[in-house]
Amino acid sequence: MRILLDTHILLWALTNDPHLCEHARELILNERNEIYYSILSLWETELKRLARPDVITVTAKELSKYCTKAGYMRLPLLEQHIVALENLRRKPDAPAHKDPFDRLLICQACTEGMIFLTHDAPISGYEEQCILTV
Repeated sequence: MRILLDTHILLWALTNDPHLCEHARELILNERNEIYYSILSLWETELKRLARPDVITVTAKELSKYCTKAGYMRLPLLEQHIVALENLRRKPDAPAHKDPFDRLLICQACTEGMIFLTHDAPISGYEEQCILTV
C-alpha cells in the first residue's frame, strides 16, 4: 500500500509522539507499505515554524533530512494535483474546512492512488475514498 502522511502524522511518526495511534504506527512500520511525505508538508511546517518558533522547532530542511533517514519517499507537487482541487467535494452536512494544505494533500493522494493517513477529524468530511482517518 502507498501511504501519504498528513503533516501532523509525519511529525508524530518521526518523533515517536504518543499522539500517534497504534494502527497508524503499524501501517507506517509495515515494510510492505511505501510511506510518502509531500513537499507541501515541508512548506507547511516551515510556515508554522516561522510563525511560532516556540511551538514548531524543526526547519523544513531538517524535516526533509529526517524523512530521508526514515526511508520515506518525497512526493512533489504537480500540476495535476492542483487541477484536482476542482473535483474535491465535501459531504453536504460537513462543517467548513479551509486548510489549503490539507486539500492539496488529499488531491495528491487521490491523484497518485495513495491512502492519505490523517488524524484530522474535519478531513473525514471529504467524499474521497483515499482518506484514512486514524
